[in-house]
Amino acid sequence: MNVLFFILLAIGYIFIFCICIFTLIHLIRFKEKFGVKLIAYINFLAVFIAIIIYSSLYFTSITIYFSESLNLILWKLSIASGILSFLFISLMFTFLKEFKKIPDFPFLYFLTLFGFLIGFLFFPDSIKINSSISNSPPFLQINSSTVNYSFSVIVKIIIILFYGSILIYFSFLTIMINQRTWNEERAKKMILNTVIFSFPILSLILHILSELPVFREMHILFFWITLLGICITLLKKPEMFIELTNQIYYINIYHKSGILLYSYQFDQTKSETDSAIWGNILIGLNQILSEFVDEQNQIDVLQTKNTDIIVNYDEFGFAVVLIAKKKNTILQNLMKKFTVEFRNKYKEELLEIQDLNKLINVTEFVGAKDLIEKGFQLYLS
Repeated sequence: MNVLFFILLAIGYIFIFCICIFTLIHLIRFKEKFGVKLIAYINFLAVFIAIIIYSSLYFTSITIYFSESLNLILWKLSIASGILSFLFISLMFTFLKEFKKIPDFPFLYFLTLFGFLIGFLFFPDSIKINSSISNSPPFLQINSSTVNYSFSVIVKIIIILFYGSILIYFSFLTIMINQRTWNEERAKKMILNTVIFSFPILSLILHILSELPVFREMHILFFWITLLGICITLLKKPEMFIELTNQIYYINIYHKSGILLYSYQFDQTKSETDSAIWGNILIGLNQILSEFVDEQNQIDVLQTKNTDIIVNYDEFGFAVVLIAKKKNTILQNLMKKFTVEFRNKYKEELLEIQDLNKLINVTEFVGAKDLIEKGFQLYLS
């Protein structure tokens, strides 16, 4: 590490540290922008561990030599906190796929590897320090070859297994998220984000295998670039979390006569009376307005203080009424798809009740439950 590279590393650390501090303050002040507080707290912990703990320990242990024992402690703590930071970042990715749905196997596997690593780090020969120090410490390490760290075989295997598995897991989540999103631009950004994430992981794996200082410095620089991208996303695009942490309260399906064909309650804390009242008001309003205006001008959204009521009409004489925390494009696309599936499944039944004087047997539509749970599984608790 020559003088120029040392200066670059120091400037990079100070810059990303300031950006992350600003992001942490923003997360606390505007946590409601992320849909639910839990998402803001998870993001806060991920950024806090990544920069305040991991980056600080990593940067200090490779740029300042205190003593052999103290530097070993700092380096071991940085390795452990690095794995912890990637665990929280992977949790952010997981929640982007499906809020609060943490898959058992991947995280039990990651935690098991983390536990093994912590255990082996207590062994005296798990990591060794190789130094050619002639002066009395502490002092800055301008030349990276002055102090280097070597890993035992078992520690190497555990770290490589963890980071290799994390990279595979990120790639898997990206594929799954892309299959669920209707936004091509966001899908491309997710792919780009995963590619960028691979650079700090691969450079660290190369360092573990070769123990060359150049890969060690490359890792932390790539990691800061990745962290900068995360901070910019958290500051500029918090709505990406709102869209997936949105909450659905009810889905009601109404016949054009106003009769409730089927009702599904997502949130058991909400009153069924509220759902029925809002649905009937919407249907009633549109029955009145339909006498005077074109179909295209029918009401499709009604906002209240705490909820948005979205209506999707179908030419077969029924309407899907969805009551949610907030309207967004994901819900609208899911509703359109569900409406088509409901029409296709109950086409004959719907044709039979086109006549408003026809007696309607609502028990014929109980199978709508399966369609709802399949189509809106992202929002099932």
